[in-house]
Amino acid sequence: MLKELPRKGIVMLTYIFNAIIRLGYWPKRLKTAQIIMINKPGKEPTEVSSYRPISLLSIVSKLLEKLVLHRLNEDLPPENWIPEHQFGFRQKHSTVQQVHRITHTINEAFEKKQYCSGIFLDISQAFDKVWYPGLIYKIKCILPTAYFTILKSYLSERKFQTKVNEEKSDYFPINSGVPQGSVLGPLLYVLYTSDIPMAQNLIIGTFADDTAILSCHENPQIASNKIQNYLTNLQQWLEKWKIKVNESKSAHITFTLRKETCPAVTINNVQIPQTQTVRYLGLHLDSKLTWKQHITKKKKQVEIKTRELQWLIGRKSRVSLENKILIYKAVIKPTWEYGIELWGCASKSNIQIIQRCQSKILRQIADAPWYVTNHTIHTDLQVPIVQEVIGKKANTHHIVINNHPNLIIEQLTEPVINKRLKKRWPSELI
Repeated sequence: MLKELPRKGIVMLTYIFNAIIRLGYWPKRLKTAQIIMINKPGKEPTEVSSYRPISLLSIVSKLLEKLVLHRLNEDLPPENWIPEHQFGFRQKHSTVQQVHRITHTINEAFEKKQYCSGIFLDISQAFDKVWYPGLIYKIKCILPTAYFTILKSYLSERKFQTKVNEEKSDYFPINSGVPQGSVLGPLLYVLYTSDIPMAQNLIIGTFADDTAILSCHENPQIASNKIQNYLTNLQQWLEKWKIKVNESKSAHITFTLRKETCPAVTINNVQIPQTQTVRYLGLHLDSKLTWKQHITKKKKQVEIKTRELQWLIGRKSRVSLENKILIYKAVIKPTWEYGIELWGCASKSNIQIIQRCQSKILRQIADAPWYVTNHTIHTDLQVPIVQEVIGKKANTHHIVINNHPNLIIEQLTEPVINKRLKKRWPSELI
């Protein structure tokens, strides 16, 4: 709708935006959210818990937020105040790069015959429970006065209204949390958690609220002790800033090639559950980093999507061959392709699990008879085999991180010297 504005309308909107920024006042009409309820797939529509609330904000407000964010990034680059281990909502930073940091540390521990004790924390309603007074205090401490003034106005006196069908509720005040669905919300959360405690000899990786903590040592007791000391310090910080950890959904895993595991650790006097596999940023990490669990889960997801799309890409479908291939590449392939720069280190037998899935799907798409080889089908349809995808993705990944502005990412390209194990590293996939 805003794209259809005439030039005079755009000029007037520019005057309004400049006045808002100059005065440091965010209009109340731009601080209201309308909440609609979306039924979760497969959930009973008569149950309240079956609905997911979605916040709809003013388009004009979002446009203004983009302007403020752009100016803020120019005046105060994120690398000046966001910790280097925080990869969330930052340019040139991705989830795969963060998981690469984690797996790099694990592989180093394997090479040194160490135990790697890993804690993966689950923050309860991270974005919705941000403490307003604490957030405003940190904005004042970190950002220039002009941004403090306008962001304080942006956060104050926010309201929401719930809409079901055509019925609307009264307006209610929002007393905590960064605005859901906003442009500035993610940045404000990163700012709020930017002073998370650090510790020597520990690896901390964060992507927004997804937090991983690793401790490596030859002695499993010492590895856990180091993490326990850090968690005790972290708990004090969490309590100070009113951030709650869901202990039961957090995970403690020991990455090791041995049978012994690291002793349990606690946070807030509650033991963190120990597990053999953990899911972090969409990738499943098992205790020996074989990637078998991840590949198995992706295989199941691919099979489910293939069944759902059978009427479009199956042998009896009347959809053209070109469109069938397009559907496969757009919907099914990304399911297993994500993170292949890392899980491509898996054994050949595990990689073949995905290759067999792809071959089976392409055979259906092409309606190929039994005597046509999989190699011929891949060649005719111009679809690369999984091993070729690994090489291409790994090469692109290493080109990106080789000249990365964040030094802790660039260090991932350093060659492995005096390698002891046969286990492959991401740098060896090129």
